[in-house]
Amino acid sequence: MRKLKLDELGRVGIDDFKKQEKLPLVVILDNVRSMHNIGSIFRTSDGFAVEKICLCGITAQPPHRDIEKTALGATQSIDWVYYESVHEAINELKDLGYIIIAIEQAENSLMLNDHLPNISEKYALIFGNEVQGVSDEAMKLADKCIEIPQFGTKHSFNIVVSAGIVLWDFFSKLNSRITSPV
Repeated sequence: MRKLKLDELGRVGIDDFKKQEKLPLVVILDNVRSMHNIGSIFRTSDGFAVEKICLCGITAQPPHRDIEKTALGATQSIDWVYYESVHEAINELKDLGYIIIAIEQAENSLMLNDHLPNISEKYALIFGNEVQGVSDEAMKLADKCIEIPQFGTKHSFNIVVSAGIVLWDFFSKLNSRITSPV
């Protein structure tokens, strides 16, 4: 077995990426502090071809060296928009028909493995601050809440790990429902 070389991976360029069909998914970053986390979420969002990222509150915006360190250019491929408050982002996305889902440990949350996204719907996923999670303001505006099952001693995953788990879950479930009859 040998590793593939970069030119063997068949990746599209930024212009082609911008034109390709995207996962019906928007990522909302609610007051995320770490620029390395922001950059990593850009890169993960690129990997799963999400529509865009909404940067809210204190969440830093590109261009910034510390975001680019982990984004590795994904800030050019993924569309993004900045909002002063998460409230603005959520209301705009609701007006556009998105189902707003907080990724958080909360009362009446649905476990990620039990959630089946509908291929005919559009979703916006809120990922919260590294210390305080999704803000109370965003929780009140969310249509539902999804929790990632955990079985260890820690209370949460790193935000980048959470984003990777949830985006993969949505990607795999939506694509399997596209390619196989329901």
